Amino acid sequence: MTFSISLVIIIITCLISYTALQNYDQLNKLSLQPYMVNRYRQYYRFVTSGFVHADFQHLLFNMLTLWFFGRFIEDVFTSLFHNKLVYVLYYILGIVVANIPSYIKNRNNSDYSSLGASGAISAIVFTAIIVNPWASIYLFFALKMPAVVYGVLFLGISAYMSRKGGGNINHDAHLWGALFGVVFPLLFHPELGTDFIYMLMHRSQFVR
Repeated sequence: MTFSISLVIIIITCLISYTALQNYDQLNKLSLQPYMVNRYRQYYRFVTSGFVHADFQHLLFNMLTLWFFGRFIEDVFTSLFHNKLVYVLYYILGIVVANIPSYIKNRNNSDYSSLGASGAISAIVFTAIIVNPWASIYLFFALKMPAVVYGVLFLGISAYMSRKGGGNINHDAHLWGALFGVVFPLLFHPELGTDFIYMLMHRSQFVR
């Protein structure tokens, strides 16, 4: 069996999230709180917030998505970069980049808090879309649709909900994580963009 970094990340995230859910002080110390970052320079929160979750349902959904898509992207990155550690860097950067807009918007708001791996998970899903836009994605693990259609819907809804505001979901993290998942591989391998356009224009060759 091939060593899976995604599985290691899942195990670490589950352990940290579980212990934090049993201890509110720990959850509070690890979550992204822009005010605390801005005032006390607690920059570690940009990373640790990706390893804690609001509840077990939130944790389960993110980790299942990581399991289904992460292993594929690991293989893609191994082929592209010949080094699995690039995948680790990409995952951590996905968390950080997705948190930056929330920090900028809320750095003076002492009541704001955000947590979860959704930014990195969104990055992984959108990298998968770039690599294989006609793959099947199951929305809520039930509704089947082409990956590229899911991507368009996801970006549209995230952008709308981000502008609308309110609710307990960090749509900014979803949106910027998704954009990071597109930009990161294209920066190092721009030919993926050409391949993506070719696959979009020749759907019949890639849909069975």
